[in-house]
Amino acid sequence: MQLTERPGCDSIVSTETESVDLVDDTTVKNIARAALFAALAGAFAYVSFPYPLSPAPVTLQVLGVFLAGVFLGPVWGGAAMVLYLVAGAVGAPVFAGGEAGLGSLVGPNAGYLWSYPPAAAAVGALAHGRAVESPASVGTPRLVGAMALGVCVIYAMGVAGLMAVLGLSLPNALLTGAVVFLPAEALKMAAAVGIVRSDRLRAA
Repeated sequence: MQLTERPGCDSIVSTETESVDLVDDTTVKNIARAALFAALAGAFAYVSFPYPLSPAPVTLQVLGVFLAGVFLGPVWGGAAMVLYLVAGAVGAPVFAGGEAGLGSLVGPNAGYLWSYPPAAAAVGALAHGRAVESPASVGTPRLVGAMALGVCVIYAMGVAGLMAVLGLSLPNALLTGAVVFLPAEALKMAAAVGIVRSDRLRAA
């Protein structure tokens, strides 16, 4: 019996191997980027100070949520914030003011913290749609709209948390947990747009 050689097999196997390697490399890259933005949100949490008009402090964490959604898209932006919560839950001092532990995830500010993954996902979904484009290619009105949606998600869950943990009425929770922070959120949105529109990003 004579064996015949099938020259196409090696090329097919090679192509399939390259495809698998490409997927693996992309996933590793995305995980690394998600970890980077989780660390960035943790660093922003150290910019925190009490706010006399609210039981919640003013922090820069929301800026990290905006940037994760804009730069990573809905899936990996949300994943970055999940990593952030997991890191804080296991003891990394990445919550507001350097706090850590599971207590922060059931305390008065828990609603805000739990909102970060869906808020980042919402920002990424509205900014990019199905395909994650270069952030610099997303129009400013769309960026602002995406971040406004993220703010709505954050404050809806944050207000619900204040009502559940502190027993605040809905009007009081809305006023002290959302309305008083709107000027600060407008500044964070402007900062996020400025970062996305930086010369370095446009040249990339």
